[in-house]
Amino acid sequence: MEENEDVPKDFIKLKSEKLSVDEVSELVVSPYCGAVSLFIGTTRNNFEGKKVIHLEYEAYTSMAETEIRKICRDVRQKWPSVKHIAVHHRLGVVPITEASVIIAVSSPHRAESLEAVMYCINTLKASVPIWKKWIKRRAAGTVCHCILRTCQF
Repeated sequence: MEENEDVPKDFIKLKSEKLSVDEVSELVVSPYCGAVSLFIGTTRNNFEGKKVIHLEYEAYTSMAETEIRKICRDVRQKWPSVKHIAVHHRLGVVPITEASVIIAVSSPHRAESLEAVMYCINTLKASVPIWKKWIKRRAAGTVCHCILRTCQF
């Protein structure tokens, strides 16, 4: 692979289908990098002492993609050695143990990619218009819909 073929790229996707860790990690692999760091956010079976049946995500898609692109630009300013960034977020129903978000970052060395992944997920949760709804089962068996606004804009 020639050097000009491996220019830094951002891969952003919001989709309702199941996310693939392999697909996302392969997007950021580069012969110029010795590190690929991943964050995989999965649906757990509990929240605030209640059993969670599944999560549901909604997004203001165009604004969410714009905000994620801003996060990628910020990462490149803070860690100039970062090569590729992938942020895939699932929308709709996400069953227990399945991935809601996968973030992958490649860089020549591990410190930059690890720090960049943490920055990406923390900033995404604070600023991207994606909303999470927990579908919980109460003790009596009734279903409760609890909405959390993921972003704070």
